[in-house]
Amino acid sequence: MRKESILGLEHIKKHLLSTVENGRIAHAQLFVGPSGSGTLPLAIFYARAILCQKNPDRCHIQMDQLAHPDLHFSFPSASTKETGSKATSDDYLKSFRSFVKEHPYGNISAWAKYVDLEKKNIEIKVGEGELIMKKLSLKSYEGGYKVLIMWQADRMNSEAANKLLKLIEEPPKNTVILLVAENTDRMLNTIISRCQVIEVPKLPVSVITTGLQLQNSLNENESTAIARQANGDFFKALELASNISEDNEFEELLIKWVRTAYQAKTKPSAITELINWATAISSLNREKQQRFLNYAIEFFRQAMLLNYKADRIVYLNPKTGFDLKKFAPFITGNRMIAVQEQIETSLYHIQRNGNGKVILTDLAIGMTRILHGPS
Repeated sequence: MRKESILGLEHIKKHLLSTVENGRIAHAQLFVGPSGSGTLPLAIFYARAILCQKNPDRCHIQMDQLAHPDLHFSFPSASTKETGSKATSDDYLKSFRSFVKEHPYGNISAWAKYVDLEKKNIEIKVGEGELIMKKLSLKSYEGGYKVLIMWQADRMNSEAANKLLKLIEEPPKNTVILLVAENTDRMLNTIISRCQVIEVPKLPVSVITTGLQLQNSLNENESTAIARQANGDFFKALELASNISEDNEFEELLIKWVRTAYQAKTKPSAITELINWATAISSLNREKQQRFLNYAIEFFRQAMLLNYKADRIVYLNPKTGFDLKKFAPFITGNRMIAVQEQIETSLYHIQRNGNGKVILTDLAIGMTRILHGPS
């Protein structure tokens, strides 16, 4: 990525360039930021600055294609019939380069869809760690730095993380490792402690608005409305602008859940409907289940803000005709705490491969107790 193609984050870009100019490049750095904030474009921009100190004209052409011989990528993948049982990033490298050029702010679900791995558990496995160690042990092709960008480093399993621990602590000379992650909750503390951490914030509404106007030819009012709803995620904003966001699907699922849970007190058959609802959600892949639950937390949070008259920061605009203003009085501060705790407990168990149907049935029925309990 070139500097001008990265939205906002001027202070971070300035800092990264200064480390190159002053010869103070840390050997292991961790770019942490929410989905759609630009962590991967920043890492690629930084890699360009590091690698293009030599032969800049040729280097910039190579970097535009993400094909510099001393730039290495690592990212989540999964085995298929085509790749065999030990798939690595190399099996998907051509597709990944195309994906990043088309969707530089893309997320893990978009990547899984791009390579038809939506039903697979994609992660960075120990075989990937062995490949990385082999690549970085070789001499630099251009005689300068070698750079590894590991995208979605928080999806590195414990075996791969332990395999790479020593390498991250003491990489070969003139080797820079750039880890890119959405959060550090699932990363080993020993990995984090060996990296210089770059915190990347959500993109402001104004920055996303400008980006939408440049890329989608929307007027200012349309762009601002979408930017607020995107909540700092530029990729989500692009999806909303193209009307292809999965939020519409999630909204329908959530509203069905809430309405059925509310009816349970007077309609006995509602419990059966909630169980059927949970079964339907559990049939989704685990990544999508987690995205739905995170969406649900934000939906309830928006209702609570509306209840407490914080209209200025409420961006949610239901597309299904659901009246958020009528629902908002039910979501008090205490109920919001109960909802969030219940959903986060479900997320915790789903992330650890618990039985989805059991977890989501408990969550679905638990909502009846919250909505009919004390406010």
